[in-house]
Amino acid sequence: MPFIPHTQADVDDMMSVIGIEQLDALFDEIPAELISDRLDHVPEGMSEMAMLQYMAQRAEQDQGYTCFLGGGSYDHHIPSAVWDLTARGEFMTAYTPYQAEASQGTLQLIYEYQSMMASLTGMDVSNASVYDGASGLAEAVLMAVRANKKNKAGRVLVAESVHPHYTQTTRNIVRNQNVDIASIACDANGRIDPASLDAMITDTPPSALIIQQPNFFGGLEAVDAITDWAHAQGALVIAVVNPMSLGILQPPGAWGEQGADIAVGDGQPFGVPMASGGPSFGFICARGTLMRQLPGRIIGRTEDLEGRVGYALTLQAREQHIRRGKATSNICTNQGLLVTAGTIYMSLMGPQGIRETALDCHRKANALRQRLLQVEGVSELFAGPTFHEFALKLPVPAAGVVEQMMQQGILAGLNLADFAGGMQVAAEQGLLVAVTEKRTETEMDQYVAAFTQAIAATAGANT
Repeated sequence: MPFIPHTQADVDDMMSVIGIEQLDALFDEIPAELISDRLDHVPEGMSEMAMLQYMAQRAEQDQGYTCFLGGGSYDHHIPSAVWDLTARGEFMTAYTPYQAEASQGTLQLIYEYQSMMASLTGMDVSNASVYDGASGLAEAVLMAVRANKKNKAGRVLVAESVHPHYTQTTRNIVRNQNVDIASIACDANGRIDPASLDAMITDTPPSALIIQQPNFFGGLEAVDAITDWAHAQGALVIAVVNPMSLGILQPPGAWGEQGADIAVGDGQPFGVPMASGGPSFGFICARGTLMRQLPGRIIGRTEDLEGRVGYALTLQAREQHIRRGKATSNICTNQGLLVTAGTIYMSLMGPQGIRETALDCHRKANALRQRLLQVEGVSELFAGPTFHEFALKLPVPAAGVVEQMMQQGILAGLNLADFAGGMQVAAEQGLLVAVTEKRTETEMDQYVAAFTQAIAATAGANT
């Protein structure tokens, strides 16, 4: 909204009619200890012109860099048709499709999205997306705790190799829901050793276990063994996955003997620009038995009395919206526009296109990894296979290398020291590098040269 139209006289008149003297009276049911009168981290307002100038300056900072960043947001090629179509008014300005008779286009698109995501993950059902992968994981934890009828303890195990931001977000969202999040330590290779899981058995059996594939450090977990162990403990398995990797990796629905129970992740690799970290869309897919626990919307396909195909919101009990603590999350105006981009991307690429893109990413990442390991003093932070992302241990602080390479127009990767939580082995010398299909041989040659120079320069500065 560009402005708030009510004058103070309007507000005074409305308060007089409803019999209150101050607006705070409308919120008197909120406990006093939860109310804050300070917004220390919110800057002062600025004019429209100043705001546009500021945002233009920030946008310019993203220009001219060759990107090897990863950690959940990746620089993939986006076919021009994706946003040419997504930016059409029918999609750009569409709102929550409550009126099916006026929303058939939006409903059909979401139905197609759900169908493709369920197929990609090997699950039975998908919802209409959530805000991002991290909040999707939190929703999956709440789903699992609700759905695990045999275990009401609410103890959830999370691998230490899950993205630290996902774990932190999940803790923040579920901490007031009597859910206990316990970490599973990784081994020296940055992965979960299935043989170590028995040490997590206590008097309180887990309701769910969270495992990421590929994990935050790019490594591939022993998901079959871990999934089977969790199911043997009566726990549901929540898979955090990169959708692009599913072009070549085993889908979570096929993990172990029974498959994972819930699959979540971020759809950013599918047609969504990095945009300095967002926005994007999160996905949640699940077994059919958990369908009624899915938050948000599910779109169904049906026929009318004349045999004409139609689409509508389904399994949407209206009282869900007023059940407060007993309701599943009512995520309505979510990242629907980004889902539109993701759906068009999947439609254009098809299974073969996604597979070929994933293979190209994998091939280029392996090639660059081998070249970087030949640089003096550089070693693998963790050994083992990866998809398109890998962690290196540098002979100097990673922050210095990142800064040096930025001066040469290259975003070298993520300094693992910047990620609080998770594994502490990442210290200040860990660098996470991602390679996508967009990176050319010339760009990788430039990376190797700049990387070698940056390590020498950083070492010289520290002596």
